[in-house]
Amino acid sequence: MNYQENLVRIRRELHKIPEMGWGEFKTTAKIIETLDPLGWTLHTGIQQVGLDQVMGRDLVFVEKSIQRARDSGVSEETLERMQGYTGCIAEFDTGRPGPVTALRFDIDCVGVEETDKEEHLPNKEKFRSCHPGEMHSCGHDGHTSIGLNLAHWIIENQDKLTGRIKLIFQPAEEGVRGGAAQSASGLLDDVQYLLGAHLAMMCPTGEVCVYPIGLLSTTKLDIHLKGAPAHPTMSPHLGRNALACACTTVSELLGMARHGKGLGCINVGLMKAGECRNVIPVHATIQMEVRGESDEINNFMVDQACRIVKGTALAYDVQYEIEKVGEGGELRNDEELASLVAEVAKTVPSCHKVVERKKIGCSEDFTLLASRVRARGGKTEFFVVGADRTAAHHQREFDFDEKGMETAFDIFKGCLLKLNGRN
Repeated sequence: MNYQENLVRIRRELHKIPEMGWGEFKTTAKIIETLDPLGWTLHTGIQQVGLDQVMGRDLVFVEKSIQRARDSGVSEETLERMQGYTGCIAEFDTGRPGPVTALRFDIDCVGVEETDKEEHLPNKEKFRSCHPGEMHSCGHDGHTSIGLNLAHWIIENQDKLTGRIKLIFQPAEEGVRGGAAQSASGLLDDVQYLLGAHLAMMCPTGEVCVYPIGLLSTTKLDIHLKGAPAHPTMSPHLGRNALACACTTVSELLGMARHGKGLGCINVGLMKAGECRNVIPVHATIQMEVRGESDEINNFMVDQACRIVKGTALAYDVQYEIEKVGEGGELRNDEELASLVAEVAKTVPSCHKVVERKKIGCSEDFTLLASRVRARGGKTEFFVVGADRTAAHHQREFDFDEKGMETAFDIFKGCLLKLNGRN
């Protein structure tokens, strides 16, 4: 197989069918249909998620996504295997004693409309998104392609390998929702080595960063407020104004104290409230996030935010619910694995520079998978593979240099041969 060509081909196929978190049914079907004939053992549906850790999954959205997949030709048999839950953990046993190594690839997209500029490569080469309002503007189509090509390579080179290898195709990374669910499945509990990577992320083509810093711990919260309706002039004393409560809550949240030990930030991204002009507003929703340079700082921010919500709700006499809809932890790479990735990267022809540390400034729920592995004695590593960008991540003009996929593919291959290779 020509892996360079296949990396590009699959990436472009996936770029055309972007799907947002917990709605990646067409993408998961592509994964299943690719890996099944190769002989991988597939864990799908509720086998690969801990249901009590599923966050930010809207049932109406899920049903619409299933129907869209059905309408596009995904078989009922394949949909039944998913049981309403996207993602897949694939496992291959070489039949020889050796370590259990897992590689993680995220599969979801971002909710932005792809640009219609003619110079945008997906437009020029006719592989732009066919789903309005959804776009692979973060490189996860490339990640998934790398995972699927590695699945082929592992089967073709199984005689060179020992132990067991797991490929984690993770749903709902955007909003950091899927990592907690997959880690709670228990399927990572025997993993000794876990590696993950991200394309681009402030690194140019040919550069690899083995220990990105500034990957922030984060918590995503939805706040639901419920007041009481009343006529604003005839009986205002009977009303409980959820909109007014939400406004005060947002002001207090944005002004709350930060932690002195490091960076902590808060963002309120959405507030909606009310029913109509002449009724005291009954319902309000706030979507917000906090981030911290460490788990300690992030937890401090969460505790403060919850106190503000509770106190303001008490002051306005409205009911409140705080729902955690996403979570990511602090990145803690294992020095041994970071050194291994650096060693391997230096042998990869398309890698021209290895950087030990570089500030990135985002959040990743790979950290939750890693935390689960580390808690059971395993080692973890998350690295960044350079790929020149046409625009910043999550923007509608985003595209990346597809050569970066080859670099990542070769690094994963090299790490597998080091960790699971036959002596």
